[in-house]
Amino acid sequence: MKERYLKILERFNALEERLSQITDFSSEEFKELLEEYRSLKDKVQLIKELSKVEEDISALEELLKESSDPELELELERLRERAEKLDEEIRMSLIPRDPRDVGNAIIEIRAGVGGEEAALFAKDLARMYIRYAERKGWKVSIIDFTESDMGGYKEVVLLIEGRGAYGLLKFEAGVHRVQRVPITESSGRIHTSAASVVVLPEYEDVKLEIKDEDLRIETFRAGGAGGQHVNKTESAVRITHIPTGIVVTCQDERSQHQNREKAMRILMARLREYYEKQKEGEIKNLRRIYIGSGDRSEKIRTYNFPQNRVTDHRINFTVYNLENVMDGELDEIINALVSADLKARLEKA
Repeated sequence: MKERYLKILERFNALEERLSQITDFSSEEFKELLEEYRSLKDKVQLIKELSKVEEDISALEELLKESSDPELELELERLRERAEKLDEEIRMSLIPRDPRDVGNAIIEIRAGVGGEEAALFAKDLARMYIRYAERKGWKVSIIDFTESDMGGYKEVVLLIEGRGAYGLLKFEAGVHRVQRVPITESSGRIHTSAASVVVLPEYEDVKLEIKDEDLRIETFRAGGAGGQHVNKTESAVRITHIPTGIVVTCQDERSQHQNREKAMRILMARLREYYEKQKEGEIKNLRRIYIGSGDRSEKIRTYNFPQNRVTDHRINFTVYNLENVMDGELDEIINALVSADLKARLEKA
């Protein structure tokens, strides 16, 4: 067995022994060791299974030295394939994960090339992510939106709260392209439009000092659909961070206080990302990094309605159930992207 795997087993056994000796279950030491123990538990089970399979392989190889047996040779081949698969699973489980993956996600969708049709597509994408989140049991809020003349979204910001939301939705960042006959098209010609998607993590441990004088806070009446309170009170809030020029608007809640609280959460996430990119020497705006110029050619995914087809161009993955995808059934696509990402990082490890 690989030396690295043996060290994991040794560490796991040491943790198990130390945990059995601690009597104060509320101590920081106990909490930290228990968290590490739990993080290793699944890996250890795989390593132990691999060890057993390798023992069986050795035993069969010894038997086959004495006499040839087709059934034993088939079993040996099966065990070797199992050992290879287990080894890959273990190595993939050892790839460091982004600690932000377990947190909430902020999705920003903007209509790109295509005018009114692009705005309608942006609204379709927003609905797709809302339905996906609902299927996952996550909470969704429409933080801000700007409607087009026909009820689409020129831009919309979603806050998706749920464990693991960012880790799955981060793969949605990029330019999404749609090919279909717009409702505005009388001749039945297929048009191509685009919308850009930005996905940010919401940091729970943000420790940024924001001075009051660095903020410009404005209130205004909420617009669009929302009930009787809309346009009667100045409940919507717009916060501008003057040093960076970052602007956040929230008109999701009925009260000005609640909108201000949500707007500050979004601002914190954008500022954290902004300063992290500065540290890395990437001064460019995060949206430009994600979506380039917003042109249709810079696509990550195409939604082709006439062919009932959705293609993710990053991994050359296609499904023929567009209606279900637009209704939030994204698991097949997102799981394929997660798997491809893990394999790519495994090759670099």
